[in-house]
Amino acid sequence: MILKPARLIVALVALSAAPAFAQVAATVNGKPIPNSKIDLIVKQVVAQGKQTDTPQLRDAIKRDLINREVLIQEADKQGFGTRADVKAALDNARQSIIINAMLADYVRKNPVKEADARAEYERYKSQMGDKEYHARHILVPTEEEAKGVIAKLKTGSKFEDLAKAQSKDGSAANGGDLDWASPANFVPEFSKAMVELKKGAITEVPVKTQFGYHVIKLEDSRAAKIPAFDDVKQQVVEQMQQRKLAQFREELMKKATIK
Repeated sequence: MILKPARLIVALVALSAAPAFAQVAATVNGKPIPNSKIDLIVKQVVAQGKQTDTPQLRDAIKRDLINREVLIQEADKQGFGTRADVKAALDNARQSIIINAMLADYVRKNPVKEADARAEYERYKSQMGDKEYHARHILVPTEEEAKGVIAKLKTGSKFEDLAKAQSKDGSAANGGDLDWASPANFVPEFSKAMVELKKGAITEVPVKTQFGYHVIKLEDSRAAKIPAFDDVKQQVVEQMQQRKLAQFREELMKKATIK
């Protein structure tokens, strides 16, 4: 078949335009939504591990993008983009997106090495020690009040009841219960007094710390249950990454000229 010149031109235009049309997922009032935008969002969703790349997912993202385009076009018509509060919000959002991208790049370029993570884990283990303790306490502002609590306990008052009535600590509602914990979780003065108690015993004298005066009761002690490195490796790595990021921010603050 021989095409006439006019038909030949139309055919050539159609062929040259085909790839461009193939790259557009939809057009809203003349504004194209490229397939590449859907590809990017699909990649992000799949990377989060929540969904897999399926036609249904792509169709849902396409519908969402169309809805958003319709809304943004109407918002632009009404001039919302020129409002001062909207501009301020856009500027804050822009800052957050760029900062987060920079910090994510810093983490990629400065990964936590497994050897460092394991060393951090061993340091944590040594701090925790080989025993943990289940204690209760009553915290009061003055030594006299603490002595009064001890006197009441010696005459038969229940520790839990006195804790609820007199303790100024958040644990008061639970009868002063601090649950199982390592001595490293408490300030040194408290830990020292606690570990010297026998099961069921109460401190004979008030224990002074930066928070006030404590009366401590040891419910029990047991061998520490420290999880294996592989079980907490991800948590250790994330904590170390956060410290790296904090140090990075501090270094930038030191270099900045702030008046």
